[in-house]
This record gives sequence, C-alpha cells and structure tokens, in this order.
Amino acid sequence: MDRSLRLGTRGSPLALTQAQMVKTALEAAHGWGEDRIEIVTVKTSGDRIQDRALAEVGGKALWTKELDAALDDGRIDFAVHSMKDVETIRPDAIVIAAMLPRADVRDRLIGAETVAAIRPNGRVGTSAPRRRAQLLALRPDVEIVLFRGNVDTRLAKVSAGEADATLLAAAGLDRLGREVGAAVPIDEMLPAPSQGAVGIEARRADEEMRGWLAAIDHGDTHRCVRAERALLARLGAGCRSPVAALAVPDPGGMRLRAQILSPEGDESEAGEAVIGDPSEAADLAAALLDRASPTLRAHFAG
Repeated sequence: MDRSLRLGTRGSPLALTQAQMVKTALEAAHGWGEDRIEIVTVKTSGDRIQDRALAEVGGKALWTKELDAALDDGRIDFAVHSMKDVETIRPDAIVIAAMLPRADVRDRLIGAETVAAIRPNGRVGTSAPRRRAQLLALRPDVEIVLFRGNVDTRLAKVSAGEADATLLAAAGLDRLGREVGAAVPIDEMLPAPSQGAVGIEARRADEEMRGWLAAIDHGDTHRCVRAERALLARLGAGCRSPVAALAVPDPGGMRLRAQILSPEGDESEAGEAVIGDPSEAADLAAALLDRASPTLRAHFAG
C-alpha cells in the first residue's frame, strides 16, 4: 500500500489510547509498518466546553462535528470514537465502518464500595442523564453535582472533595490502566447504549478505506451496538433522555435489555427481548413507550 493514512481523534488521554488501539489492530491485520498511519488530534467543542452539561450546549455532536468536518474535507481518512458519544443520526457521507471488540460495559463507582454505601445525603458527581436518573432511583437522598472533564480530571475532583463519589465507565478506566473503583452490577445499573465499544468511521465513498477497516471489525460487537442504537432511534431519545440498554449475543441472535427513566428517576420502564436483527430493537423501544406514563413518555420523541 502506497497510501499513507491519517486517523483522526480527540486529544484526551483515553481518546488517544483508543486511537493507538485502532492503529495497532490495523497494522497487525495488514502487516503495515508503524509509519503507515498518522494519528491526527482534532480539538472538539466537547473538550473545550467543560462548565456545562452537554445537553445544554449541543449534545453528542460536540464530540463529533469537528471530526466529521475533518473527514469531509479530507484532513483525515478515518476517525475513532467512543460509540456511546456518537449521536444516533449520522451524516449520510459518513459510515461506521468497524468496531473493536467490546470491553467491560459496566460503570465503576469511585468513592464508595456500593451505591448503598454512599453516605446519606451524599454528593455524587456526573453529567450523564442516565447515571443521574438511575442513581436517584436507587438513592433519592443523594445530591447530583455536575462533573465534566476527562477521566483523571473527574478522579481528581473526587479526591479534592468536590463530591463524595462519581461513576466512570469501566472500559475507559481499564484502557488507561486506572485500577480504581468498584464495578456496579448490571442488574443494578444497566449501562448506557454502546458503552465499552470503540467505533471507527470513514467516508462512505472511500471503499478502499472501508475495506481495510472491515478486517478489524468485530461482528458481535457491531451487531449488538447497532441494536442499541436502533432502540435509541425509535425512542427518539435526545441528550436529556435517560436511557440504558445492553445487547449481548444469544443463541437466538441477541438478547437486548433496555430501560427508560424520568430525569429524576421517579419513573421508569424496563424490558428485554431476543432479536435476530438489530432493526428489531425498535419493537422493544415501542413496547417501552406504550407502557410508559404520559409524563415519562414526554421525555422521548418516539
């Protein structure tokens, strides 16, 4: 291959680690030398704006729009994302071409051994509507405070006493070698859709790039994440809509579990289904909305 490739990524330590994972996987799959792929750091709005919740300033697009623009104008050839940060509806010119094998999907609690062990009326730092709602459902006495920033920034905030505890994705902590926190059982807090999955996007028209990326695509991960994203699409979930979902391989195809909540955690609906195709996740989403009260359903546009 004569063509050199530019891999776009955010500049956080976790994003750079995930970019290196993609680079290494491609080199191994194709026998390329280390100089074939250049990692290009792209500053995103989500990295610049740290004092407000994402939902107040543009949602998940703050993590993707600058990388999308770099793909569109040819400054990069492909881009790496944490899939849970990628909005459900993507530009037509861009395709999710591959996903790496999924890592631990659970959250880890930092600052307490269990959710029940957080001190009475304690302060928990998070900016995620899903974590906020699930925490308040379990512990309505706690106070939720806004936490933004990369992994080390949020760990430092807990150490400095800005909150008693916080929740972080186990996958990110593992990839950074941070052996901290206690895993929260999935039965207690179902994870965010696509949590633990690393996705790689390319221009739809770039068939050569898409072909190279196909060699590192993990089929089970890709199908399960597609199902979780199809559920999100049918729910009409926005940045403020608390949703949890997890699909796992099953003899019948995939077993999909999902939960929708009110922002304060005082209402929720949950369900599961075995599906054969990711598109069938829409049926579970519709069932959840049908069972939801008008108050809960109002938080979704599906």
